[in-house]
Amino acid sequence: MAHHNELGKIGEQLAADYLFSKGYEIVCKNYFFQKAEIDIIAKHDNMMICVEVKTRNSDFFGDPQEFVTASKIKLLVKAMDAFIIENDIDLETRFDIIAVLKNKTRQELTHYENAFYHF
Repeated sequence: MAHHNELGKIGEQLAADYLFSKGYEIVCKNYFFQKAEIDIIAKHDNMMICVEVKTRNSDFFGDPQEFVTASKIKLLVKAMDAFIIENDIDLETRFDIIAVLKNKTRQELTHYENAFYHF
């Protein structure tokens, strides 16, 4: 597995552990719909949460959350809609980003709730 794939999986696990520690119920990981993948789908406070995890080993080129493009947001919304319909869920949905910076000397996690409204 390529190093960036391994780093991505580590970041997703750190994000899932973080969410779990905050009382979120992890409903699904790596949900695929057409061209989209949702990293984590969680439930918290009677709301479904779509979580995009962005992991980098450096913030030299910018913060990880800045790499969530408008086209990626569109795909995530479409995929989350499919998940909600497939599972007959009648709850509000929120879209979050968890940015992870992880390298040998640094491990930092930042959770952005309702993140798509900030773009």
